[in-house]
Amino acid sequence: MEQQPNAQGKKIFLLYPHSVIRDDMLDTLIMAGFETYTLVDERKAQKLLEKFPGSIMFVNIDEGLKEDEWENYINCLMRDPRTKTSSLGIMSYNQDRNLMKKYLMDMAIPCGYVQLKLGLHESTRIIISALEANEARGRRKCIRADCHDDINASLNYRGHIGVYRGRLMDISSVGVAAKFDKYPNFPLNTLLEGVQLRLRGGLVLTDMIFLGQRHDDKSVSILLFGSKLSSDDKYIIHHYVKLCLQRYIDGLKL
Repeated sequence: MEQQPNAQGKKIFLLYPHSVIRDDMLDTLIMAGFETYTLVDERKAQKLLEKFPGSIMFVNIDEGLKEDEWENYINCLMRDPRTKTSSLGIMSYNQDRNLMKKYLMDMAIPCGYVQLKLGLHESTRIIISALEANEARGRRKCIRADCHDDINASLNYRGHIGVYRGRLMDISSVGVAAKFDKYPNFPLNTLLEGVQLRLRGGLVLTDMIFLGQRHDDKSVSILLFGSKLSSDDKYIIHHYVKLCLQRYIDGLKL
């Protein structure tokens, strides 16, 4: 059977985002299940669109380049065979109707023109609507971030059969993969109460369910978060996922 397109979702880039978008909107997008990154270099942005065809990028035209340079840059992205499969949108505080018409009507920007003066809540709603229309989440239920090389991502559990310490391999909103310091001799579906996760500066204390080892690597254990995860803990986890995603994209050699 032919695989449906966009099964894993699309990468979303915010080029030159304003600080309020970088600090607040990005967390909201991550928590809503959108794999989102910020960029501050239009040349790297072009290379990323080449590397990840079919991505989505919202460009803040208030910063970085002059207006005519942005127009030329965006036109080039939309015409270049290496990047034209990606969908672009505009972010700006500029409410000039001629400028909006140029991007929306003349250039036919597929993801729209987001007027940031409408406020963070409304701007976020508009962007999420555009992302949903472009099926940016795909069929995935959550975003999983690789954190195997982060020495500040760890797991500790003290149970009746001893103390277990682990290093996190990856993390999502539903659970983690971890390598324990000794073989976790737990029956499948064991509820581990009071597991402590250290996620750089964040600390989460929660119950987790042990699902056993990965099929492709028996040294890695899979654990799911319990149903009583607090909203504060969910925020800490999503914020850490955001940091891991950004570190990955910043570290790419293009």
